[in-house]
This record gives sequence, C-alpha cells and structure tokens, in this order.
Amino acid sequence: MKNDECRVVIHYFGGRLVKGYTFDFSEDRDMFHLFASEEQVDGIEVFLHELKAVFFVKRLDGNPNYCCPDVCETDVKKMPGMKLKVCFADGECIYATTRGYSPARKGFFILPLDPHDNNSCIYVLKTATTSIEVVR
Repeated sequence: MKNDECRVVIHYFGGRLVKGYTFDFSEDRDMFHLFASEEQVDGIEVFLHELKAVFFVKRLDGNPNYCCPDVCETDVKKMPGMKLKVCFADGECIYATTRGYSPARKGFFILPLDPHDNNSCIYVLKTATTSIEVVR
C-alpha cells in the first residue's frame, strides 16, 4: 500500500469514528492494526466484524467546506464500470462504482463518484448493510 493510501477513518457499528494509519489492511484477514501517526510503533488491533466500513482518505482532517453533490441513480448509470447503491443499517446510502462485487464475500471496495471527495476508496463490510443493489 502506498503511503498516501494508508490514511483511514474507521467507522464502527454504533457510529464511533477513529482516524489514523494502517499498514497491514487486507480484506482477506479478520484484523488489522491502526496507528495514531505514521511514526507510532504500537498500534491497536481493529477487528472487521466490529466495523461498518473502512474509509481510505486523502486527508485525515477532511475538508469541512466540501459539499457532496446530489447524486441520483440517473447520474450513476452514466458512469463506467459496475455501479452499486449501498445502504447501511444506520440509514446512510452511497452510490459508487466497484471493480468487483460478489455477494459471497464478507466485504468489498467501492470508489466514490466525485473525484473531489476526500475518500479514495471505501471498504464496506457486508454485515453493516441493509441492501446492495446493482444499478443498471
């Protein structure tokens, strides 16, 4: 993973957020480590079964002036690649593209539609969703 891809915002079930860095995230493992800084030696263990999603971000402080454009299904249909509408148990719904989604896997990566979004990509845990629809 490149250095600029290791900044993450962890979304736990229940709404708790934790920001930091990870250097060992793998969708094939049940756990990874989160560090408060790139120089920190002792990280905390993060277990995927406790999470809604892992947001890989461009900046940890985000962009408070960013206003997400309204996105509708019509806009998504114009995008290349496989398109999804992902709805979470907390009510949040995200339209995004994906390079690969399989209902049999415990999670999957989605890419935000807006290139100005602070999220580079998002790893979604299927257990945190109420619906995943392929948009055609």
